[in-house]
Amino acid sequence: MRMALHGISSFHTNLMMDIRLAREAGFTDLEIFYPKLARYLACGGSIEALRCAVNDAGLRVSHVSALDHIERHEPQAFEALLAEARRITVEACELGAQTVMVLPRNGIDHLPYEQIMDIMTRNIGAIAAIGREYGMRYMIELPAFTQFRTLAQAQEIMERVESENVGVVVDFWHFHASGAVPDDIALLDPRRIFGVHFCDGRVPRQGEGWDETVLRDCMPGRGEIDLPAWSEAVRLSGYDGPWSIELISPRLWERDPAELLPELRKVLQEHGTNALR
Repeated sequence: MRMALHGISSFHTNLMMDIRLAREAGFTDLEIFYPKLARYLACGGSIEALRCAVNDAGLRVSHVSALDHIERHEPQAFEALLAEARRITVEACELGAQTVMVLPRNGIDHLPYEQIMDIMTRNIGAIAAIGREYGMRYMIELPAFTQFRTLAQAQEIMERVESENVGVVVDFWHFHASGAVPDDIALLDPRRIFGVHFCDGRVPRQGEGWDETVLRDCMPGRGEIDLPAWSEAVRLSGYDGPWSIELISPRLWERDPAELLPELRKVLQEHGTNALR
């Protein structure tokens, strides 16, 4: 089982620390949190040096996350999106990654459903065209707090775009919080599952907002998500790629990552291994 450290789980560390800590904790892969990569490069780091450090640690870069705000659609904003997509794609390719996550936000939530779908079709189609130049795939995250959040919407986009390098990430929290159930994974073409985010949390209570740092403030296994059921659903799907552990908790981020990350790797391995039996 390939186990990836999602860089958001070690929020306060830098990339070089993530490499060392991931190796020491027993991870096999890295899902690079893009703000860390952007900061590393802005401070004089090089892709070549980073790639060498990853290789020397015996790790692989499975994903780069994420190309953000992919709902940008006004002319200038759309051009900026495509320029950013090309830059991240090139960087991910040079790091040996196979997949970049693409992340919609709330920028078009006020629009009618069909307009939302048309914008997402155009934008993801244009991003996919860039990826075909570099052999890069893109996995769509479906944020539970946006109007583009369901598996049905993702499937419709994939049918419209008609490009094999577009898929989804099975994010346990987002799927659960949007109302999906583990059996829904069976409706997905396994060739379109490009990643798994193993995570936990809860849905908002009455009158509560969608603050992920509150709703996801727990160790995996201590939220309301049925982790064994979701893990088994992933196994039954036929997906055999890396599973990323994703922790979004300011409280837990304050722990010593050298102690926290082995605990996260252990719970990921336990659920993934049990699901694979």
